[in-house]
Amino acid sequence: MDRRSFLLATAGGFALSPYWREAVAAGLPDGAIESGVLDALPGKAPLIKRSFRPPNYETPVEYFDQALTPNRAFFVRWHLSDIPEVNATTWRLKVGGPALNTPLEYSLDELKKSFEPVELVAVCQCSGSRRGLSDPHVPGVEWGYGAVGNARWKGVRLRDVLNKAGLKKEIIEIAFDGADQASSPATPDFRKSIPVAKALDENTLLAWEMNGEPLPHMNGAPLRVILPGWTATYWMKKLVTIEARDKPLDTFWMTTAYRVPKGTFAFTDRFLSQESDASTPITEMVVNSVITNVKEGGKIAVGRDTEVRGVAWDGGFGIRDVNVSIDGGRTWAMAELGEDLGRFSFRPWKYRFKPDRAGDYIVMARAANRQGMAQTFDLVFNPPGYHNNVMQKITLSAA
Repeated sequence: MDRRSFLLATAGGFALSPYWREAVAAGLPDGAIESGVLDALPGKAPLIKRSFRPPNYETPVEYFDQALTPNRAFFVRWHLSDIPEVNATTWRLKVGGPALNTPLEYSLDELKKSFEPVELVAVCQCSGSRRGLSDPHVPGVEWGYGAVGNARWKGVRLRDVLNKAGLKKEIIEIAFDGADQASSPATPDFRKSIPVAKALDENTLLAWEMNGEPLPHMNGAPLRVILPGWTATYWMKKLVTIEARDKPLDTFWMTTAYRVPKGTFAFTDRFLSQESDASTPITEMVVNSVITNVKEGGKIAVGRDTEVRGVAWDGGFGIRDVNVSIDGGRTWAMAELGEDLGRFSFRPWKYRFKPDRAGDYIVMARAANRQGMAQTFDLVFNPPGYHNNVMQKITLSAA
């Protein structure tokens, strides 16, 4: 008996996550199945633990059965282990750099009073979401389907802050640094940059509020960057400095990590100042969806209506449609789309069918956006395991 068969045969005697069956069906590595227990961080509901130090916890998919993901269930992703509890009353944001005319500094209250407040709904998704489903498996946090969430963010536009400070014509990138630190001096500081055009986009925010409440500690309090449409590697948490740069940021997290071989994906929003002949930084999210209300091996009744629900999202073009198959992809029917909270948000969907025979039904969902891009049948493989948007398969048994 191999290791995976042993896990299946003996699961009842282990403290495995209740999601082990879905993890096996999805193809997560054995180690991710064993370690993926439910664990509660301070201020959080029990989430699926992928690593404790640094803390990386994913959201059980049933929390996505609503447009906005509750703060207490929102996934947690950190690169460095030392994550300080920042006092919002003494915290300061420093805005400077060689491509800035006037260095500025703000308290949280000053930031709130100095600029127009803005709210928007946007998906925050870890760049490596679903990495554990890669075949062959690749190194990194072995995420399943839950390294994503959707929230209503409130803050100020980054461009308003930058314009008040004044940008020089030499400006190329805007770089961010947070309060988190590495436990070892050998570990590079987690600093990230974005193109100046993205920094000046009206939707790029500095947010202090999430779903009507102050940002949770584990999601970046007191202030974080919100970059709608782009993957969460750029959404700097516990922000402390903003740097206007006249040269591209040259750090491990920019020049080595979070990159894919050039030509792997057809990015619409490119990061030209960070591209090389061989690779390019990942930028916008690809179109994706998740099924939220039924689970692998679920039981349904012949002759009774069965509803399948889920959410879909993309990099900000907006969801055009979601099609559902109940026969493993041989035939498809259009799902009903739910409330539209904006082009950067989850778009809920639902589909009803009535099983007319006993046996297995293989449910799949395929989202497409308004640019005509859709989820894939086969993995677009890349060594870091980014942008996995292979259609999910869930087997339901009718009797």
